Amino acid sequence: MASSAAKRYAEAVFSLGKAQDTLDAWSHDLRLLSEVVAGGQVAVYLTNPSVAMERRIEALDASLGANVQPEARNLVRMLIERNRTMLIPRIREMFDAQLLAERGIVVAEVTTAEQLTDAEQDFIRQKLERITGRQVELAMKIEPDIIGGVIVRIGDQVVDGSVRNKLEKLRSRLVAGRR
Repeated sequence: MASSAAKRYAEAVFSLGKAQDTLDAWSHDLRLLSEVVAGGQVAVYLTNPSVAMERRIEALDASLGANVQPEARNLVRMLIERNRTMLIPRIREMFDAQLLAERGIVVAEVTTAEQLTDAEQDFIRQKLERITGRQVELAMKIEPDIIGGVIVRIGDQVVDGSVRNKLEKLRSRLVAGRR
C-alpha cells in the first residue's frame, strides 16, 4: 500500500510541476526533503507520535530553511498530518523516474566487480546509447561476487556478461555432458 500511496503523491507532484514548469525545482525540493528525512534524529522526531504535529511541522520547516517552494512545504505538512513522512524517499525515486522518462533518458543499472574509471563508464554509456537510441544515465553498482565483466539492467531487460554467469553456464554444460 505504501508504494501505491507514494506513486499517487509522485504523480500528483509531477503533474503539478509540469503544469507550472517547475519540474527542476521539484527535483531539488524532493532531494532536499529526502536528505532531511533520512537524517536519523530528524526521522525519529518526525514520526514520533508523542510530539505534537505542529512541532513536527515547525521542525521540518526549520530544517528546510528558505530553499524550497511553498508547494513542497504544503506536501510535507500533508505527509506529516497523515503520518506518511516515510514515503518521501520513495516519492522522490518515483518522481525522478518520471522526470527522466519525460526527458527521454533511460537509466541503466550497471553492476561490475570493481569501480570503473570515468573513461570506462563513458564507453559503456555510449554503447548503451547506440543500442537503445536514447540518452542513458548510469547507476553504478559494485558487486565483487560477479568476479568480472558487466551486468546491465535497463527496465526489465538484463544483459549478464559477468564472469560468474559464464562460469555457471559452463558448469551446467559440463554437468549435462556427464549424464
